[in-house]
Amino acid sequence: MKRKLLFGERMLLGDGTEPFNTVIPFRLRGTFVLKEIQHALDRLQEKHPWLKAVIQHDEKNIPWFEVSEKAKIPIRILAQKEENDWLEESKKEWYKMFNYREQPFMRFVWIKGEEISDMMFVFHHCLCDGGSAMSVLDEFLKVLNDPLADIGVENPILGIQDVVPSHILSSFGQKFKAKTIGRLAATAIKFIPVGKKSIDRQSDYLIHWKFNSKTSQELVSYCKANEVTVNTFLSAALLQAFKKVRGEGAFNKVSCPVDIRRFATQIKNDHIFAFGLMIVLSSDHKLSFTENLKLMQKSADKKTSKLNPYITMMVMESAHDALSNFTKLLKNGKSSNDCMFSNLGRIQIEHQYKEFSLETIFSPSVIGPLGNTTTMVTSTFRGEMDFSFMGSEGYLPYVEALSIRDEMVKIVKQQLEYLAVS
Repeated sequence: MKRKLLFGERMLLGDGTEPFNTVIPFRLRGTFVLKEIQHALDRLQEKHPWLKAVIQHDEKNIPWFEVSEKAKIPIRILAQKEENDWLEESKKEWYKMFNYREQPFMRFVWIKGEEISDMMFVFHHCLCDGGSAMSVLDEFLKVLNDPLADIGVENPILGIQDVVPSHILSSFGQKFKAKTIGRLAATAIKFIPVGKKSIDRQSDYLIHWKFNSKTSQELVSYCKANEVTVNTFLSAALLQAFKKVRGEGAFNKVSCPVDIRRFATQIKNDHIFAFGLMIVLSSDHKLSFTENLKLMQKSADKKTSKLNPYITMMVMESAHDALSNFTKLLKNGKSSNDCMFSNLGRIQIEHQYKEFSLETIFSPSVIGPLGNTTTMVTSTFRGEMDFSFMGSEGYLPYVEALSIRDEMVKIVKQQLEYLAVS
């Protein structure tokens, strides 16, 4: 089984010389043996063909995912020394290349403790998104709990034809529209001035924090009372924090990924897939926080309603010859947004199992070579909202990132206090 990489996957893979890794850490209470973990990983590969895929290039140097029965998920084991070992190990995993000609785009790290172990899935970002990763985690835990658990078999995506409905894919009008937009975009990219060198990222960092269940629930209640989403509320707080800390240096733009599964029902929750959609939100600093919140929600709703995953994929698939110019633009172009903000929402994974419990899921971290690395990821598990904030000194100095974190937390708590008083 094999398939060509889609445009977005090729962009994330690059030429294979720079890592672009996603790390998903989680904490288990219980005792485990390597054989059980190996069996669970083997079962994942049995279900998901692309978890045992390597990269092969054809005569035109186009990369393909190709399933290899020899490609086993590597396991790295180390003894737990500190409670936050997972933070340092996450950063180490950012920089480790995948031997993609011989091994899959997934590996496993076990930080082994006596009663509590931290474990990590590490994926190359071209393989899967956060939604896929959480499905894989759910399946892993089910098999770890019961080696004979039925986790099904994935019917893998073999190309654009498995995502875009045939009546759209074969439509002359839609094909013409996609090619026209693709050609215009490819031509425009050639004339956008970019530097000869990419910005020096310097050292990267990862900041982590949680809201306890009380604060998390109050935040959700605040959003319901104001008829806005948690995503919009946190985006508004983040933009205000950037403005407070960076002043005129802030761009007033936050990029928010939107799960393609909301629009393309052909892509199931357990599909290994990495294509995403995006909206960009800004705030009006002349308005009060709550007034601005309403405005941002209207903007988010309007932009989300206009997203079209099918035409977007068709445009991108018609523009493979523009890939190098597009990648160069991302790497060498001037940054125009403050941050990528991704909210995975409430993670629907069991907490208690027969012989162990899932204590927490730390929000994923990701860092790569395509421009501004500043990214915040949040998720909610067992009623607690968890945050990972990563970036690079060359884009956002660490001390400023800490100040933005503190300011954002302060804004959230101020708003919750206002709600309590009113």
